[in-house]
Amino acid sequence: MPHAVLLPDQLGNQNTDGIGHGDARSTGAPYMHKNACNTHNSISSSTVNSMERTGTATAHTNIALIKYWGKKDEALRLPFTDSISLTLADFYTTTEVTVLDSALPKRFTMNGSPVQGKAADRVWQYIARLQQRFGVRGSLAITTENHVPTSAGLASSSSAFAALAGAFAAAYGLQVDMQELSRMARLGSGSASRSVYGGFARWIAGSDDATSVAVPIDEHPSFALRMIAVQIDVKPKAISSTAGMRRVVETSPYFPVWVEHNVDACERMQQAIADSDFTTLGELAQQNALDMHALNLTARPGFTYFEPQTLQVLQAVDQLRQEGVECYYTMDAGPNVKVLVQPEHEAAVLERLAVVVPDATMLSTGVGPGITMSANGVPVSIL
Repeated sequence: MPHAVLLPDQLGNQNTDGIGHGDARSTGAPYMHKNACNTHNSISSSTVNSMERTGTATAHTNIALIKYWGKKDEALRLPFTDSISLTLADFYTTTEVTVLDSALPKRFTMNGSPVQGKAADRVWQYIARLQQRFGVRGSLAITTENHVPTSAGLASSSSAFAALAGAFAAAYGLQVDMQELSRMARLGSGSASRSVYGGFARWIAGSDDATSVAVPIDEHPSFALRMIAVQIDVKPKAISSTAGMRRVVETSPYFPVWVEHNVDACERMQQAIADSDFTTLGELAQQNALDMHALNLTARPGFTYFEPQTLQVLQAVDQLRQEGVECYYTMDAGPNVKVLVQPEHEAAVLERLAVVVPDATMLSTGVGPGITMSANGVPVSIL
């Protein structure tokens, strides 16, 4: 079923009272998603009231090809610039949310282990915000299986909060469309707004909660594209993405130039996707990654996510391209490198990188799908 997507200039016509938008209901009463109209996709109110309600969602991580790197509103996670991403097939998160009686204790487990401390606090604060947004209540049991190394520059938060948003919506039967789901995910992690879609997506920076939303560019691109993730170090980052962005925004004299350049980069990237132009796509992605990491060095104090092996991989990719093996690199916040390549050159890139960084873990993947959701085991489709 195709997604119903508003164009960016239509977004401002939506309800902007508070932070709830669109036709998402604000009552705590159970109800089904507005698009689950077939009888086999619905659960009656009496049935939902008599049992625990469980929502499950799987979302895939995405890698930003044109990055945003800087928030103008940290509370709402509003970026200074648009960004464009590619959703990946083999990095994903599956989350199950069960609505319990309010008297029961909440619980959160990830990969089979209880989660406590700052990570748990962030999730529960996010859940409280969603419950307030939609006027729902209940204690929750959250179970997550994360197939992405966390805090290592592989955008683990994008799939994590997109899956959590989807599971929350499915558990409560919320009437949300794809754009509201994107907003919900954004409140947990900015990049998560894009992970509700497969293929290529663009996060519109917007000016407020209503207008900052991701939209699909091409969820099923016709040209073949592979990405090799080179995992140099999967330990948590010394400087988080949020802290790094904040330092750059507040102290780098070159930040306004970054914002200006990104406007043009997004337009050129979107055209390259439309044209199935791998060369332009790769050149833009690589330069944008270099621009972002150069910006970090201009902060006060400057910092970098690079490690020695990071530079070895970047140099190897440039050398391969000089030898006629077309490939390009990109990086998010962290030392790990992602190499964009077409299938005919994938083996050659893997072979060279295995020599250059023999201790690194490499995973080759392709274009990933958008979010999938179910309620009490019954698939849920949304517009």
